[in-house]
Amino acid sequence: MLDSLIRSRRAFRALQPVEISPEEVKNIAELVSLSPSCMNNQPWRYIFVQDPDTLQTLFTALSRGNAWAKNASMIVAVHSEASLDCQISERDPYFLFDTGMATAYLILLLTEMGLVAHPIAGYDLEKSKEILKIPKDKSLITLIVVGKHTSVFPEEMSEKQRASEPQRPKRKSVEEFISFNQYSE
Repeated sequence: MLDSLIRSRRAFRALQPVEISPEEVKNIAELVSLSPSCMNNQPWRYIFVQDPDTLQTLFTALSRGNAWAKNASMIVAVHSEASLDCQISERDPYFLFDTGMATAYLILLLTEMGLVAHPIAGYDLEKSKEILKIPKDKSLITLIVVGKHTSVFPEEMSEKQRASEPQRPKRKSVEEFISFNQYSE
């Protein structure tokens, strides 16, 4: 069952609004809290943005290539900070790994609900943090655009985006990203 859920997950851009209740959001959050983390620190933080006025303001921080997101029902701001998780001096910030695992749970839960959860990197970081009142010293890791998939393309989608929408983008072969027993190119 999990394999079919993973296979069905797609980052579509053609969205239509859908109602997502506070109870559904709370249930998602409770399930995400079960994600593993270093010493059970649970460093992930989420802002579930559903207020129409806040969404409209947040849309102004998105890059031109993400203008399609205006039909989102919700945007989830994923944020954290290094001090919330294990501090392992020889390694990159571990909080990013733990937050990434929890966010994968969140995306799969939204997929299971029949929704699209499309993470984006194209937004003005400082403006987004200001709109969401995230302190400057915190890390805003990504925004996840959430809505219901539709076959009707919004006018904001580019021709390239429209062409790529119907089929899943080509994935790397397994041989391109795994090794056995030691590093290999």
